[in-house]
Amino acid sequence: MDRLETLRVFVAVAEEAGFAPAARRLAMSPPAVTRAIAALEERIGTRLLHRTTRIVRLTEAGTRFLADCKRILGELEEAEASAAGAHTEPRGQLRVTASMMFGRMFVAPILLDFLARHPHVMARMLLVDRVVDLVEEGLDVAIRIAHLGDSSLSAVRVGSVRRVVCASPRYLAEHGIPRTPAELSRFEVYMFSSSTAEPAWSFASGARGQTVSPPTKLIVNTSEVAIAAAVAGRGLTRVLSYQIAPELRAGQLQILLEDFEPPPIPIHVVYPEGRRANARVRAFVDFAVDRLRADKSLNP
Repeated sequence: MDRLETLRVFVAVAEEAGFAPAARRLAMSPPAVTRAIAALEERIGTRLLHRTTRIVRLTEAGTRFLADCKRILGELEEAEASAAGAHTEPRGQLRVTASMMFGRMFVAPILLDFLARHPHVMARMLLVDRVVDLVEEGLDVAIRIAHLGDSSLSAVRVGSVRRVVCASPRYLAEHGIPRTPAELSRFEVYMFSSSTAEPAWSFASGARGQTVSPPTKLIVNTSEVAIAAAVAGRGLTRVLSYQIAPELRAGQLQILLEDFEPPPIPIHVVYPEGRRANARVRAFVDFAVDRLRADKSLNP
């Protein structure tokens, strides 16, 4: 078995977390897969996989090697496609990541439409509320809501979101409208917070900011619950503006204290630069950038 084929076997075992499922995926016998991995580890001189009777998982060296293998195989696939004149039609596997709620509301519809346009592309989508290392986890594109630091990744800004306080028109008609952050103490608050620390809301106020800790009726680690409480007329909540875009359009919620909002948070499409940005990645980035920039809830 040549070296490139051995790399493909290793990637399959790592992704399938087992020799037998990797063998089925590659149409090989399990002993052949086992021999290929053993030969690879012997040639490299280090163990790449921890094996038990129930699971196969990567060692630290294996995790680094997997990222390199995916990069090498991806570049080879792109080079072959380009040489064959197929670079005009994206093909192969596209791996995309985004945060849970934003991914479900915005990125998933874009990815599904992209796949419908490009029948030779298949995709894997990772929705997770953490910053994912694209290189280490073998991903192609991330859509991030954050101020980005310096990195070797390319980033295209596509919009921004705001931290907004909101409530239902019915609740406001019954209890009045807060005019300043200090007045929040008079209202029922349903707070979304992913932290175990004492929650607080920061606001802008002239050259200086201010932080308030309104008394809360409920603190919950998922925004959907807080939004549902606000829609039901239970009280106020604070979330990112995109999270209540459907409720705003339907007139179920109303944004408050707009003059005191902190600066918006940018949204970027992030991907590896240079040769690693292959045809399908470039095609998806262009497609996603156009769609996200056209969305009025992200670019009011």
